[in-house]
Amino acid sequence: MKAASIQEIKSAIAELDPKSLREVCLRLAKHKKENKELLSYLLFESEHEEDFIQQVKAEMQLQFQEVNTSNLYFSKKTFRKILRNTNKHIRFIGSKSAEAELLIYYCGLIQKSGVDYKNSVVLTNLYKQQQKKIAAAVATLHEDLQFDFQKSMESL
Repeated sequence: MKAASIQEIKSAIAELDPKSLREVCLRLAKHKKENKELLSYLLFESEHEEDFIQQVKAEMQLQFQEVNTSNLYFSKKTFRKILRNTNKHIRFIGSKSAEAELLIYYCGLIQKSGVDYKNSVVLTNLYKQQQKKIAAAVATLHEDLQFDFQKSMESL
């Protein structure tokens, strides 16, 4: 079965009455946890983006406290898990400034974690890749915001 294009989905949604649209949204939420999380964000959190970002940062802080620093392999797996979760939240927000802020915070937590990531090629590449993503996100922002984020990036 071929998936419909976004344009076709838009026109189909426009034709639905509110009750049918509600049923479609609820059915969509039942199928995947990520769909349910996205709907929760859109309905309850999207109006308070700064609060949501602070919640994500607090969650990241908790996850970094649970990193197994005794073994580099387990540290790497945990770092990737935290990054996957952070990227999911970044997709929900859909803002380049939020992306830059969360990724800068993520890189800062890697530095503070106590894991010697510079001795691991995989972790070094992961860290450098996040720095590239931060630079790309910051490049699309307004000049004033770019200046603020550049200061944060220099500390990394």
